[in-house]
Amino acid sequence: MKISPLADRVLVKPLDETETKKGGIIIPDTAKEKPQEGEVVAVGKGRLSSKGERISPEVKKGDKVLFRKYAGTEVNVGDEKYLILQETEILATI
Repeated sequence: MKISPLADRVLVKPLDETETKKGGIIIPDTAKEKPQEGEVVAVGKGRLSSKGERISPEVKKGDKVLFRKYAGTEVNVGDEKYLILQETEILATI
């Protein structure tokens, strides 16, 4: 199944945090924080301005981004988890 975001939406694959920290402590899944970092998988065509002109997105496929902790909508495709975010929910590129 292929997902194509619409308008100013962005499809992001969240990057998992490592299970072992520097001190060697293993953190169980239930205690892990929600990821805030991910890789852009697909980008919509952009939003429309009030004049009807298309404003292209600032991010592109392959960019690593930071986003708000509880932003977007989670989507499962097979065994993979993705987030669909509005471009305004992305805080920065890495």
